[in-house]
Amino acid sequence: MPALITYAMRIVTAMTGNPAFPTPLPALAAVTAAVISLQTAEQSALARTKGAVATRNEQRTALVSLLQHLKAYIQVTADANPENAASIIESAGVAVRKATVRKPRVFSAKPGANSRTVELVTASAARRASYEWQYSSDGGKTWVSAASTLQAKTTVTGLTAGTTVEFRFKSVVKTGESDWSPPVSILVK
Repeated sequence: MPALITYAMRIVTAMTGNPAFPTPLPALAAVTAAVISLQTAEQSALARTKGAVATRNEQRTALVSLLQHLKAYIQVTADANPENAASIIESAGVAVRKATVRKPRVFSAKPGANSRTVELVTASAARRASYEWQYSSDGGKTWVSAASTLQAKTTVTGLTAGTTVEFRFKSVVKTGESDWSPPVSILVK
């Protein structure tokens, strides 16, 4: 509980007199009162007063609800001023959540865990798909088939160390099969 109380008080302190938040909703006085109620209930629960745990849990739920409403108010205020949104949020004593950016998975080859192996990975073609893999050690003149898989990845073993090998794949889905991908090459270690 002390972490929640500390967090709530940090926000109340940061927002008190903050010009970015002229009329917080809920009022900071209501949040402060909820913090005090939770502190009192926590002390009663620690003293093992009968029924104090249920009261403490109710007070905690009430404070969390107020903090969620306050968080929404902070977000609405920040959204109204997008160019300064991050500094507005931080001035309220709240951390700005970083957006998760995931790179699209592309066909790639990297050295395997053992020597003379290569790991191949590509984007999933569909929920139900199989993948055919081929490699060439003569610049794409002849292609050797590797084992087909039901996953968008495989490990090719038994390659000659010190040679450059090209890899390609095609996916097979319910509606048919794709063309062979452009090859990617790697120096086998």
